[in-house]
Amino acid sequence: QVQLVESGGRSVQAGGSLRLSCIASGLTYTSYSMAWFRQAPGNEREGVAAIDSDGSTAYEDYVKGRFTISFDNAKNTLYLQMNSLKPEDTAMYYCAADPRLLPGDPPLVPHPGEVNYYGQGTQVTVSS
Repeated sequence: QVQLVESGGRSVQAGGSLRLSCIASGLTYTSYSMAWFRQAPGNEREGVAAIDSDGSTAYEDYVKGRFTISFDNAKNTLYLQMNSLKPEDTAMYYCAADPRLLPGDPPLVPHPGEVNYYGQGTQVTVSS
């Protein structure tokens, strides 16, 4: 059973930085991917960034150059370093995992409906 527990969300001013963490347990697959998604009130869940066990990464255009995804194998922890935060980054951020490598060539962030496991989320609020 895969379990994902996010932390690190809080309120921050525009231009600031945050690092989200997601501790993964039960991830015993040889090949897998992990990702961050977000959902603002009234909006659909959308992709942010993803990484897989081959080391491939993918970012959505609206976070490229500002966010960095990484995975620490020794700690089974996924990170999302978020810099130059904007008010439009305000959302609940969800960690996700899937027993497949990232789709596409070059790799793409998976569709939110195409991943198997989600965490409970951590709230990020960016004020102007």
